[in-house]
Amino acid sequence: MIDDIDEARDWLGNEIDCGTCRHLGLRATGGCCLTQACVNDRYAQRIDRFFNWNPQLADAYITHPHFEVRAIAARHANLFLLPMLLEDAEETVRWNAVRRLPKRFVLRLRSDPHRDVRMRVATLLEGEELAPMMSDQDYYVRLVVASRIASALLGRLMNDDEPKVRRVVALRIPYDWLLGMVNDHDSSVRLEIARRLSPDSLSVLRRDPDWRVRYEVASRIRAAELAELTEDDDAMVQEVARGRVAIRPERPRESGT
Repeated sequence: MIDDIDEARDWLGNEIDCGTCRHLGLRATGGCCLTQACVNDRYAQRIDRFFNWNPQLADAYITHPHFEVRAIAARHANLFLLPMLLEDAEETVRWNAVRRLPKRFVLRLRSDPHRDVRMRVATLLEGEELAPMMSDQDYYVRLVVASRIASALLGRLMNDDEPKVRRVVALRIPYDWLLGMVNDHDSSVRLEIARRLSPDSLSVLRRDPDWRVRYEVASRIRAAELAELTEDDDAMVQEVARGRVAIRPERPRESGT
């Protein structure tokens, strides 16, 4: 299928001349095709198609001046050539190289200067390997770490500066740690805590400033502790609390009465 854009120009904007290409012989065998599969084209899709058709040529292009060529060549090149690309100036090249390398090389990029690389690296690691990334300067990276690291290692992130990170922590920390986050400054975090707490422990949140938290409490707290919530300032909290009081089962009558 021919791509939508018919013009064929290289990464510098020059018109591509097949007559001067060192791969001219591939045209006859269907190894390349202008506007479809061409290593000299500026469009990544066409470069990618070229290497899909000719993966054996990738080794020769990992030092090409155009970063798209280097990045795509890294997907096909000999593994022994890839470590040199971990120092490449372009983050896309570094990522495409490291994703194919053994774990010891992935660990080197935990402190990569580009946050997208660090985020992706975090998806390849687990357990203690992620621990150094818990203090990453970018909260998106810490968010990935919080969602993947073993729950028993999440203690350091319970007081993270970013509410979105603490919310993930609230979803994953061991149950016994939940009460340590009931005073979190962010209501969305406290709501996740309320959803996980058992009815016996919800009383600590019955006076939470956010009505959504109190609603969750009123929905599941022990019936004996509902009285205060039936007079809540929020109508929806009142309604759910009073509804539960109204349907509270009667005590069984004593025999002989």
